[in-house]
Amino acid sequence: MTQQMKKNMKKKKVVRRRRRGKSKKKMYFGPETDQAILKFQQEEERKEKEKIYCEVIRPSFEKLAENLIFIHGFAKIHGNYELLKHDCVSFLYETLEKFDASRGTKAFSYFNVVAKNWLIINSKKNIKRRNKHVSLEDFNYLSPGDKLSIESYSVLPSQEDVMIGKEKIDDIMKTLDEIRGRVTNKNEIACIQAIKSLFERIDDLDFLNKRAIFVYMRDLSSLTPKQLSVAMSVIRKHYRDIKKTKGFIF
Repeated sequence: MTQQMKKNMKKKKVVRRRRRGKSKKKMYFGPETDQAILKFQQEEERKEKEKIYCEVIRPSFEKLAENLIFIHGFAKIHGNYELLKHDCVSFLYETLEKFDASRGTKAFSYFNVVAKNWLIINSKKNIKRRNKHVSLEDFNYLSPGDKLSIESYSVLPSQEDVMIGKEKIDDIMKTLDEIRGRVTNKNEIACIQAIKSLFERIDDLDFLNKRAIFVYMRDLSSLTPKQLSVAMSVIRKHYRDIKKTKGFIF
């Protein structure tokens, strides 16, 4: 090899740079939060539970709610972002005891679904409430739909309709009690109790679709979607049998 060739090779020599390892960011809802939730559920001392929640769990819940609100645009629907975030975190706190790690579901997945569904339901409520508010400054310029809404809103149900509605709910509750006496499986018992709770709070709820009701039922019963579906199938069979025997029409 000539001297000139050696010089050319030195010129073409590539300087290799050491690649820096990627910096690992701390997850806002990682194993530390999972462990804190389990510890929170097992702890009996109130002060210690509050400490665990405030130091580890609440910051994770706040970041989770914050991400969902901005990623899915919930902040545009609600006027007060901080209040929406606070209410969402409060709801997650109320569901802490319902989470069951033994089912194989990760805490993040569970609370992410719970928070998202809560935000969806409350956003729909807010939109519905906003659409009900119309200007009364000039009644003549209102649309026919707005006029009908105002007129319908001012009409109270008759005493007869109120009594019929109450009797109907009473009949439903009696039927649910009878079904409760028939079922023995713990999942079916949890399901029928959740249905009873739903009817007891029916006036305070504002569900717009079956999916929202299903999620609410799942939270009340603490059952998985599959367990809830199986239990509901058994309960429907008992209901059809009672309806066939006693001739209920609801």
